[in-house]
Amino acid sequence: MATLTRPLPAVARSSSHIPWFIWCCALAVTSVTIGAHWDVSWHRSIGRDTFWTPAHIAIYLCGVLAGIACGYLIFSTTFRSDSPLRSGSVRVLGFTAPLGAFLCAWGGVAMITSAPFDNWWHNAYGLDVKIVSPPHTLLVTGVFGVEIGSLFLIMAAMNRAQEDPALQRRLQFLLLYIAGLMMVLTMFFRMEYTWDILLHRASAYISVAIGVPLYLAAIWKAARSRWACTWMSGIYTVFMIGMILVLPLFPAEPKLGPVYQAVTQFIPPKFPPLIIVPAVLLDLLWAKIGERHKLLVSLVSGPVFVLGLVAAEWPFASFLMTDASKNRFFATGYHSFDIPSWSAEVTRHFVNPEHGLVLWRGLAMASLYAAISVWLGLLLGEWMRKIQR
Repeated sequence: MATLTRPLPAVARSSSHIPWFIWCCALAVTSVTIGAHWDVSWHRSIGRDTFWTPAHIAIYLCGVLAGIACGYLIFSTTFRSDSPLRSGSVRVLGFTAPLGAFLCAWGGVAMITSAPFDNWWHNAYGLDVKIVSPPHTLLVTGVFGVEIGSLFLIMAAMNRAQEDPALQRRLQFLLLYIAGLMMVLTMFFRMEYTWDILLHRASAYISVAIGVPLYLAAIWKAARSRWACTWMSGIYTVFMIGMILVLPLFPAEPKLGPVYQAVTQFIPPKFPPLIIVPAVLLDLLWAKIGERHKLLVSLVSGPVFVLGLVAAEWPFASFLMTDASKNRFFATGYHSFDIPSWSAEVTRHFVNPEHGLVLWRGLAMASLYAAISVWLGLLLGEWMRKIQR
């Protein structure tokens, strides 16, 4: 790790603007975040269509942009002896470039590789039954590579900009923006476990507790922003509400059967879980004790995160089961064309709700997982604060 954290010469820290390749990576992450939810809406509204849908193009544009930008960055830094980034780079398999560039390039390659795999999977097995399929897993792994690589590129530039507060603030905002989109993606992969009809089960909160507090803790520590968690969860929430409001504006018609619902427009995603509530609580808590012993902070933060989320989400989920939520904002009146009228999603009732000891045992496990996630996140964030390459 010494090659990542050793201080760089002053000449390597003199840039006063955000490099073009960082903007390109930010555009790539934005494109895939929009495309992923657009694609799910496409499947829920139209069904299996040609591979070359606009949603798919938006998804794979991420891999193309990241691959081209960071591929150029790797070759340019490796073969140009006068490259200003050489002193801020690491060596991998004989190539020289910033660590984030290698991660982004690998992620881009993984995404592009998943494209023909996904097309074959659909042709062989038809419409997706689950979001978590082998080609989608490869795709999401590639997207995470692009996102984490982008974070590392931003962190390296941010850590080198100690003498330029204005540049550091711009990089900090961009870091929080990318982290917010990462929250969108990680919650996207939990979609099947956090469906509104499952929110009175401990399993929904366990799925969120495994990993989400890690993001919050790592970015809070790395970004040097008191309200980092609030910003991340706020970006996630605004993005999801934006998709809810925009997607139904466009017409759509099912192309597969059986058709149980009369769909005439794109089906939006479900209203997002209220992660912003425990995020605000963690920001307030960590402002007081965040710099103390990591284990102590983690043991306190885990229950705060889970109980804060349950306190907000439990009654809100009950509201989502009522007719009052069937409007353009909360969007519980939209259903995929293949959802039968007798299903729990249409009749609006919870599936196997839990109570008493069973529920509290599950929430205790969720608190433990959240505490472990916070501990790992604090360790990761502390390391990220030292990245300069």
